[in-house]
Amino acid sequence: MKSLSLTQPHIIIMVGVPGAGKSFFAEKFAETFNAPYLSLEKIIPFTTTDQDASKLMQHQFTELLKTHKTFIVEGDTDVRTDRDRLARQAKHAGYETLIVWVQTDPVTAKTRSVRAAKGKINRTLTSDEYDRIVKRLTLPNVTEHPTVISGKHTYATQAKIVLKKLSSTTTRPEISTHDRAPVRTEERARRNNIIIR
Repeated sequence: MKSLSLTQPHIIIMVGVPGAGKSFFAEKFAETFNAPYLSLEKIIPFTTTDQDASKLMQHQFTELLKTHKTFIVEGDTDVRTDRDRLARQAKHAGYETLIVWVQTDPVTAKTRSVRAAKGKINRTLTSDEYDRIVKRLTLPNVTEHPTVISGKHTYATQAKIVLKKLSSTTTRPEISTHDRAPVRTEERARRNNIIIR
């Protein structure tokens, strides 16, 4: 399995309306690069209230910061003040923050969200609840430097955009399945500040 090794660890914060494709991307990216994925939606069924789920998620977030490994966060990131709080906490722990804003047209996102929620045992999302969540959402602005991906593109296209942003260079990151990358690759990766194994 590939792993994502960055010179400075990142938290990747997923933002977008319900049904945009945040979970799809986050789960695939976490699986591809063996990265921890912290999801509020996956915690909620194991708690009695949404507030308890948020507290548990905050605790897990704090614990993951101790690993100094890149990880993905989805949930409790709808409001800019919450994203800012996570980013400050991450910066204090030596992390960089990457906001990934998944955009999908409103009709598709709402259709996906309401349909997907009906299949869940512990949680349903009505059209009115969807609208209420969307109204509460504070979309990223230019000061957050979001990386925008389309919720309708393939995962490969989405991942390429995010990896390019993580590498912060024009040179494409190296992908290796070897236990130890060749010296040439290590030197190039050091310049790119990214290694994918």
